[in-house]
Amino acid sequence: MGVTLRRITRENFEAVIALEVETSQRGYVADNVYSIAESSFHPTYQPRAICCGGEVVGFLMYECFHQDDRPPAYNIFRLMVDRRHQGRGIGYKAMRCLLDEIRARGPFERIAICYVPSNQVARDFYASFGFQETTLNEDTGEVIAEIRG
Repeated sequence: MGVTLRRITRENFEAVIALEVETSQRGYVADNVYSIAESSFHPTYQPRAICCGGEVVGFLMYECFHQDDRPPAYNIFRLMVDRRHQGRGIGYKAMRCLLDEIRARGPFERIAICYVPSNQVARDFYASFGFQETTLNEDTGEVIAEIRG
């Protein structure tokens, strides 16, 4: 089962916005249509369709920002797999593709991700890639975890 990441285009837009998570997961991730709209106002945001066997099965979005005289930093802030495709390892493979995409760009300062502290599945999932919890965002109440470059 090959998983790839593709840019959001006219051809895959409808499929991306039709994706759904389980009812119990809705509080953990923003709607894809909102995320795509948000990316149109932030040139550093990179939305991607997660594809498996040519079919759109998920969505992710990350941000790359450059800092003075330092390697770039990345924030991953959206990752979802459609409810009909969960439990097949697609999220894991998509995250591996994303980390490979980021690392292919060259040295980086950090890759950060955040999640709701009560989401133990997310905590364990991100830890399996080497993300280490660093702090709690007081404004959002989310845990921030990082991979340092």
